[in-house]
Amino acid sequence: MQSDLQAELKQTRPFRSPREEAMVALQRTAAVLEHALECTLKDSGVTATQYNVLRILRGAGETGLCRSEVGERMVRRVPDVTRLLDRLEDTGLIARTRGEDRRYVTTRITSQGLETLQDLDARVTEFLEQHLGHLSADQLSTLCSLLSAVRHPGDSRS
Repeated sequence: MQSDLQAELKQTRPFRSPREEAMVALQRTAAVLEHALECTLKDSGVTATQYNVLRILRGAGETGLCRSEVGERMVRRVPDVTRLLDRLEDTGLIARTRGEDRRYVTTRITSQGLETLQDLDARVTEFLEQHLGHLSADQLSTLCSLLSAVRHPGDSRS
């Protein structure tokens, strides 16, 4: 019997193992959600990656973060955080300042960046309701626990 995933991908052969099917299911789900989020954010001029950076900097508050700290906190790692921050600075959504040690640059979200995030909060809430709202709190908790177990094999936190 063909699984939902096989039908969705128009795959005629069975998966080689349940692990392979689970991995493909994770990749497919992530791709579907990422595409839908990009569509949600598109007319704001902010990409999902930029949105992630703005959320990180909003959470950091007035103290801000250096480039490497932003990179470490990102959901999806990108190879060139500096260029990503350059684009956000060019649009006025973030500001960077050098400290006494000229090598250390602090990045902070600007008032324009905060306004942009505030405008996007309602859209993202609607997005989350549309894509995850049909799951109960218990299902969401189980999903998060299972995903944590995948990210941290053999770790006691999952």
